[in-house]
Amino acid sequence: MDFDIVVIGGGPGGYVAAIRAAQLGFKTACIDGFVRDGRYSLGGTCLNVGCIPSKALLQSSENFAELTHSFADHGITCDNPKINIEKMLKRKDDIISKNANGISFLFKKNKITEIHGWASFTAEESGKYLIQVDDKGTKQNIIAAKVIIATGSTPRELQQVKIDNKNILDNTGALDLSSVPKDLCIIGAGVIGLEMGSVWSRLGSNVTILEAATQFLSTADEQVAKELHKHLLKQGINIKTGVQIGDINNKSDSVTVHYNDGKDKQELHSDKLIVAVGRVPNIEGLNIEAIGLKLDERGFINVNDLNQTNLPNVWAIGDCVRGPMLAHKASEEGVIVAERIAGQQPHFDFNTIPWVIYTNPEIAWVGKTEKQLKDSGIAYKKGVANFMANGRALGLGNSVGFVKILSDETTDRILGVHMVGPFVSELITEAVVAMEFMASSEDLARIIHAHPSLSEVIHEAALACSDRQLHG
Repeated sequence: MDFDIVVIGGGPGGYVAAIRAAQLGFKTACIDGFVRDGRYSLGGTCLNVGCIPSKALLQSSENFAELTHSFADHGITCDNPKINIEKMLKRKDDIISKNANGISFLFKKNKITEIHGWASFTAEESGKYLIQVDDKGTKQNIIAAKVIIATGSTPRELQQVKIDNKNILDNTGALDLSSVPKDLCIIGAGVIGLEMGSVWSRLGSNVTILEAATQFLSTADEQVAKELHKHLLKQGINIKTGVQIGDINNKSDSVTVHYNDGKDKQELHSDKLIVAVGRVPNIEGLNIEAIGLKLDERGFINVNDLNQTNLPNVWAIGDCVRGPMLAHKASEEGVIVAERIAGQQPHFDFNTIPWVIYTNPEIAWVGKTEKQLKDSGIAYKKGVANFMANGRALGLGNSVGFVKILSDETTDRILGVHMVGPFVSELITEAVVAMEFMASSEDLARIIHAHPSLSEVIHEAALACSDRQLHG
């Protein structure tokens, strides 16, 4: 079992790296140990218990919410609508299986050796790395000339309580609730907390989100965050910021969270608690000490701008290295590392990585926020256009939100684009392409956008940068 390249991890970074490496002519293996329902399943956290299943549940819950709240405006009514949680979860699981099987098919197509089990380094000899794979007690040894580590991340835990995925849930447990909890508490108002809160709130839970930060969703543009916050409150999700978590009591039928809201001590009783306080690099069991692989001060694998570690012929990508923990960031790093090993010179721009949160309304952004530009002393222009004046959005019955474009005051080059509204997860790509090609707001303003379409709001925002918006 001797390979040119061995990829450790079969998530969106690892399996994409393996495919690209094989396309470039390398004899490639991918080692993955993720187990779902007692069976190995490629795709990592994202596919099995993250991005994909959460979007499946978000869509199911959104359909139910529209049926019970919005369809009447379209003249569509039905009596006593019900949600079948078991069937909803089966649909979610079927989507996971279809995608996981698709990755296995791609491995066969590209002649990639698929190895299941947990990998650990044992030694480095004659410029090659010895890796032991433990498949539920059965061990085999792999020799790799080059290694790409793509082991992803795991949920960060709270000191006050242990995850049992019965009453105290992480992202895995939050996706597998067999019934709708009457009262649901979520600690953490990040992507996972907001999306899971949206799912179960739409299905009938009384959702309260406790967040330690004083500012809601500080990673997003402040104007966008305020707009989202307003609509989540309207939907009945209770969000408390600036919270200090105290003791957590896990009983057989309930969970009590003691916290300080900055003024007084409070306690919150709920049926279930979701802990969504971030993620940490998944490097446990790799035995990095055997080869001297170095970590940075935060516990991530230390890499340079080319994703090279301190060891020759060892690279690391995705959630286990610096940068945002985003599946598409990991995939792009996987492609780029494989191409660099092959002698190519691809580029990677952290400033053009899109961010999306799939709440309703959705939010998406790329580039700098207004605060970041102000803090850096960069003079900028701003153009804002609302969905409320857009015919397509009105036809959809979803016209909340806006698009904001920030461009350099002197050169007009686009520095950031921020969106909140319908399907902005799809619209943000136009902004990413524009920024990758160093476009100006004038460039977007001169592009013909289809009518009627949601993308016209981007066009209007670009026009607004020069104070010539047509429909606002």
